[in-house]
Amino acid sequence: MSWFNEPLLGFDLETTGVNVETARIVTGAAVDWKPGDNVDTLADRSRMWLANPGVRIPEEAIKVHGITTEQARANGRPAAQVADEIADVLAVNLATGIPVVAMNGRYDFTVLDRELRRYQLPTLQQRLGSETTPGPVIDPFILDKQADKYRRGSRKLEALAVHYGVTLAAAHTADADALAAIEVAVAIGEKFPQLNVHPQQLHVWQIRWATEQAASFQEYLRKTDPHAVIDSEWPLVPLTPERKVRAVMTDLVERWEQMAGPAPDPNEGLLVDEVTPAESARIERAHTYRTAASDLRDVLRTGQIPHPLMTDAELEQHGTPKENAS
Repeated sequence: MSWFNEPLLGFDLETTGVNVETARIVTGAAVDWKPGDNVDTLADRSRMWLANPGVRIPEEAIKVHGITTEQARANGRPAAQVADEIADVLAVNLATGIPVVAMNGRYDFTVLDRELRRYQLPTLQQRLGSETTPGPVIDPFILDKQADKYRRGSRKLEALAVHYGVTLAAAHTADADALAAIEVAVAIGEKFPQLNVHPQQLHVWQIRWATEQAASFQEYLRKTDPHAVIDSEWPLVPLTPERKVRAVMTDLVERWEQMAGPAPDPNEGLLVDEVTPAESARIERAHTYRTAASDLRDVLRTGQIPHPLMTDAELEQHGTPKENAS
C-alpha cells in the first residue's frame, strides 16, 4: 500500500514570528487523517491548542493568524503545557510508524524543539528514545520542489493548494493548514509515482533533497546578498552552541526594537517648540535602541562589526561599503 493510502497525521503551528530560535507557539493543530476523510469527518479527530506565548504577539504575526496578545492571554493555556501536549501527540504517532505531514516542516519541528528546551521539557527525540531526527515526516514543500523542479510561481501552501486542486478554506489557521498540507501531500504522491516508496525511505530522500534545495536557494540569494544563509537540516535544525549564541543576540535585538517602537515618519516631523524635554529624551532613547538593534543585526548577518563602528585599521583591512561595491 502507498503511504498516501494509509493514515497520516497533519501538524501545523502558528507563531509569534519567523525566526525559529525566538518564535513562540500561539496556536497548534494535529489532524488524524485517513483516506476518504474530509473537513466534516475530521471534526472529531482534530486537536487544536491556543497558547499564551508569554510575550507580546507582533502586529506582523497578528495579521497572519489573527490572534492578538490579549486573546492569547485571556484564553490561551500556559505555553509549556501546550508544547508538551503537542510533542506527546507527535511522539505517539511517530512511535507507531504513522507519518507526520508538515508543510515546511523544518520550521514547525524546530520551533517546537526550542519551546520544549525553553521550558526544560523532553525533546521529541528524547520522547522517541532516538538521537536521530524525528520521522517519518512528509513535507509537501520538499516533495513539490523535487518532483516539479522547474515549475514557476510560489510554493507556499496557498499556491500549492490551488495548483493541486485542494480546498484551503481558512489559510493560516493551524487546523485548516494541517489538513491542506495532508491533502496536498497526497495529491503530490498520487501524481508522481517515483514518490511511491516506504515512508522511511521517503524521509531519508527528503533529508538529501532538503539539503540540495537549501544550497541552491542560498546560492541564488548570494547573488545579491553575499552573507545569506539558508538552513539545510531537515526536518529539525539542531541547536548548536553557535545557534544558542545567535538566539540570545537575536532575542536582544528584538527586545531593543520593541523598546524603541516604530520608526518615526520623516514626513510628520515635530516643530522644535512642540518637543518637551521629556519627549526629547524619549526620542533620543528610542534612537539609541534602534541604532543598537540595527548594528547587532548587521553583526548577525555579516559576522563583522558595522563599518561606522570600525577602527581605522579595520576599515583599512575590510574597506568601506562604497569600496567593496566597486
